[in-house]
Amino acid sequence: MELIFEISKPGRTGYTVKKFDGKAKIGIPDRLLRKNEPELPEVPENETVRHFVKLSNLNHHVDKGFYPLGSCTMKYNPKINEYTSGLAGFTHIHPLQPAPTVQGALKLMKELENLLAEISGMDFISLQPAAGAHGEYTGIKIIRKFHELKGNPRKYILIPDSAHGTNPASTTLSGYQTITIKSDAEGRIDIEDLKQHLSEDVAGFMVTNPNTLGIFENRIHEIVDLVHSVGALMYMDGANLNAFIGHIKPGMLGFDVMHFNLHKTFSTPHGGGGPGSGPVGVKAFLEPYLPVPVIAERNGKFYFDYNRPHSIGRIHSFYGNFLVMVRAYTYIRMLGKEYLKRVSEDAVINANYLRKKLMDHYELPYKTTCMHEFVLSGRDFKKFGVRTLDIAKRLLDFGMHAPTIYFPLIVPEALMIEPTETETKETLDRFAEIMIQIKEAAEKDPEILKTAPQSTPVRRLDDALAVKWVKVRYIKE
Repeated sequence: MELIFEISKPGRTGYTVKKFDGKAKIGIPDRLLRKNEPELPEVPENETVRHFVKLSNLNHHVDKGFYPLGSCTMKYNPKINEYTSGLAGFTHIHPLQPAPTVQGALKLMKELENLLAEISGMDFISLQPAAGAHGEYTGIKIIRKFHELKGNPRKYILIPDSAHGTNPASTTLSGYQTITIKSDAEGRIDIEDLKQHLSEDVAGFMVTNPNTLGIFENRIHEIVDLVHSVGALMYMDGANLNAFIGHIKPGMLGFDVMHFNLHKTFSTPHGGGGPGSGPVGVKAFLEPYLPVPVIAERNGKFYFDYNRPHSIGRIHSFYGNFLVMVRAYTYIRMLGKEYLKRVSEDAVINANYLRKKLMDHYELPYKTTCMHEFVLSGRDFKKFGVRTLDIAKRLLDFGMHAPTIYFPLIVPEALMIEPTETETKETLDRFAEIMIQIKEAAEKDPEILKTAPQSTPVRRLDDALAVKWVKVRYIKE
């Protein structure tokens, strides 16, 4: 049966149905049609707002409290980003619209590509990847395409033992085998171990710099030369770019491919599974292999170029998570060159400030000056029957989220702390005081930690079971 309706004029939130023939079946069998009107509540605006504010307060988020989640960079998201990404000209467009009707969006995307190229020292950027791991996969596929067209796809990708867990996953999905390179006593790449594993079967080396210990690879030029000497390419995991943005360009260090995490370095929302964004940058010789389509310009007009015979193909259903790009573009343009540089400076200062305040109370396996984050170990607490997990749970009772725990894997009972540049000295001091208080409690009354958290909406859960078996109940009040 024909569906009868009229559409009103578009408003701030989009098109709305004005009239509707509720009897229209549109092919749905009678047994599946509702016999009675749905029981929907009539709720006033103030009660609706209170309901969702209450729900938000049951959770922990960066607008509510400190969130020093190492490597994930849970920094404050400026509200100006939400305003610009909510403008009707951005939210009311559709990816299937002809390019001439979305010139503003294409211009923003192209300008963001140019800004990321300038920041990174790369020559060309693709905005398509929808997350950091997706960017890794895209970058490794580009490396594979490069070697395939030379007649030798090669077999291996080298990865440090301190790498993000997504690195070997991306390598495997791209058809490579992973070889792990050890860290030395300072927490950096062991150059001698790297030499032992270099051969003409190696396609590339994935390096996070600074690494996941928050330590800068100060022999990176030597590493680049060694890898390039066997015809392999250098890939930079750009997860920690916020540690030196405005000071160092990865392209100038010798990296051939890298990905960015817009949700880390450029302040777009992070967590809850997305949406993220993981653009990929490449040097000029790899540009032909970028995913299609690429944004091109002709006579002052932007269009999508699909005529790319050597491209790795499409890696996203459309062109990337556009509104995340709008947020990142806003952030970069708002800060400008001078204050992007200040971002990394403050991130490093904050991390080292906390490192110094805590190093006499918790084990610090690698004592060198850190960059944007540092890693403590809670293994000394085992003598009190306390583990790192207990420390993390106790932090929740003080209204602060725990750092990343048990990662990187090369540090036993790891506590990976990243304060970010957006936190004040007062917040950092309070966090340090709480961490010291927790340490003292472990020594005098460890049971408080073992039974934490005490004050959260739910008590300690079986974390492994909770993610596999979610049991949700609706209670009608």
